[in-house]
Amino acid sequence: MPHKVMIVDDAAMMRLYISSFIKGLPDFKVVAQAANGQEALDKLASGAEVDLILLDIEMPVMDGLEFLRHAKLKTRAKICMLSSVAVAGSPHAAKARELGADGVVAKPSGTVSHDLEEKTGGELAHTMRAVMAA
Repeated sequence: MPHKVMIVDDAAMMRLYISSFIKGLPDFKVVAQAANGQEALDKLASGAEVDLILLDIEMPVMDGLEFLRHAKLKTRAKICMLSSVAVAGSPHAAKARELGADGVVAKPSGTVSHDLEEKTGGELAHTMRAVMAA
């Protein structure tokens, strides 16, 4: 049975790119999407069952770091940051890890990375599988 994924990103096109990428992974299935952290928390509170949350950092209403502060109390889902500001070794990546992120992958070309699959797809799929296996 595939792992259930929630995509949390304020850019509708980015949610579309991520969703399209995940369709090619037989061991994962997108079951929910949200445009910001508050919307994601609301979906979790209303019973959305997810195994993995792919989370952007820079979003309006509630950003990814604030979501992390609340999410670990509300869900047992693993959380992987997927953000243009969370590059390896950055303060954002370190803060995300400190707040409980299980994995961090940088978007390859900024906020809306149309080349996600070709540039970062292998790393993202590997990280998603590693996070779920941990």
